[in-house]
Amino acid sequence: MKSARTLFALAIIGLTVGLALLSLFWLPHDPSYASAQNTWLPPSSEHWLGTDGSGRDIASRLIIGSRVTVIVALGTVAFAGVLGLLLAIPQALGPRVIREPLAILIDVLIAFPTLLIAIMLTAVFGSSITIVVVAVGLGYGVQIARVVKAELRQVAGADYVLAARAAGLSRWRILTKHLIPGVSSVLFVQLSLSMGLAVLAESGLSYLGFGAPRDMPSWGTMLAETQRYIGVHPEVVLWPGLAITLVVLAFYLLGDVLRESLDPALHGNKPIARRTALGVQA
Repeated sequence: MKSARTLFALAIIGLTVGLALLSLFWLPHDPSYASAQNTWLPPSSEHWLGTDGSGRDIASRLIIGSRVTVIVALGTVAFAGVLGLLLAIPQALGPRVIREPLAILIDVLIAFPTLLIAIMLTAVFGSSITIVVVAVGLGYGVQIARVVKAELRQVAGADYVLAARAAGLSRWRILTKHLIPGVSSVLFVQLSLSMGLAVLAESGLSYLGFGAPRDMPSWGTMLAETQRYIGVHPEVVLWPGLAITLVVLAFYLLGDVLRESLDPALHGNKPIARRTALGVQA
């Protein structure tokens, strides 16, 4: 069962990344080309998934939309991971004068919905993929910080970390050699889940008009443009909706598999599993 979930997740993610790379070099048709004579064409050898109400090729727009999905997923994870560590490390290991203000800051940021942050940034800077990455990365980065902070405190009290301190290792070496690797399993799981959430958030933001620019096809934009025709042409809504669902599900399944594989708490001997995973000795 676990291998089936892994294969399904990797297949969907691999297909999405492959389509995003393919879109850089080749597309079946120009995704922005509209033709009044080719509206609502059924699937055929020329138009694999048919055309929409403007005569644009649906397959081409889906393929190029995968590029936005990959950029947002990777960009959000990079931003959220760095931000989460930068907030978690001083809050877990720093003095009280640093911990308490950071705790308040994280609580305030968590209280702001990601959608609200994106709307505020869009109102100031305009719609762009960068704004989506920053807004979604900020929203999930503070949540990652809260989870990683608790794990860092636990790892900091482990025997091998205390032994490293007693041996006279510098704080930086202890942090990079023991502490960050000690929370890597939790961090990887959170980042994998954040990818799925980022794809879902970008689709929702684009659907509402606060995500990717209108001239940049994305799956959320496709949903927004075709929702009015769902009663007469439901297939044009089916394809982007199915793509979003499959990609989000794939990232969720990958995060679940990573949690089962990397979380020492799910194995018999937690300390031994942790040391084995880290490959360090006290």
